[in-house]
Amino acid sequence: MTTLKPTPGQTVGPFFHYALPFDGGAELVPAGRADAIRLHGTVLDGAGDPVPDALIEIWQSDAEGRIVQVPGSLHRDGWTFTGWGRAATDAAGHYSFSTLLPGATEGAAPFFGVTVFARGLLDRLFTRAYVPEHPGLATDPLLTSVAPDRRNTLIASADATGLVFDIRLQGERETVFLTYPRQQAAG
Repeated sequence: MTTLKPTPGQTVGPFFHYALPFDGGAELVPAGRADAIRLHGTVLDGAGDPVPDALIEIWQSDAEGRIVQVPGSLHRDGWTFTGWGRAATDAAGHYSFSTLLPGATEGAAPFFGVTVFARGLLDRLFTRAYVPEHPGLATDPLLTSVAPDRRNTLIASADATGLVFDIRLQGERETVFLTYPRQQAAG
């Protein structure tokens, strides 16, 4: 059996803007729905400038904290909540989702799983956007494992329409990004 060696990665963008966004991708629920909120923010580079060609994905539980496991995450019918969405940034680096406030999952405070694709990245970045003011923040295992002076980069802030979560790719107040261990191949 031949052992394959890893090869260097390729940057992930900005070509993905041509194929990955899809109609309704940022609308996990219709904006006019009574319990809809807006999750939005700006993606900033190390100099604090907006990134106009990033792609943001979110993964989340439903309002009761259940992880939705419905086939067809791209399905948008106005009724089925799949817990997944994708939005491209605009020329000002801004992204926006129409979604639900996630509920707390077992052992964790409510959060949005966030994936960032942007020019110059060798791989996508993972982070979390926690719901602000939730009592579970004080005991969330992941959040409490982060240095106290960096935790605020993982907590969204409230505004009149929902939540704001700015993503800073590097530099001062860089968002905390997560690393997941790679699965080892069965041998």
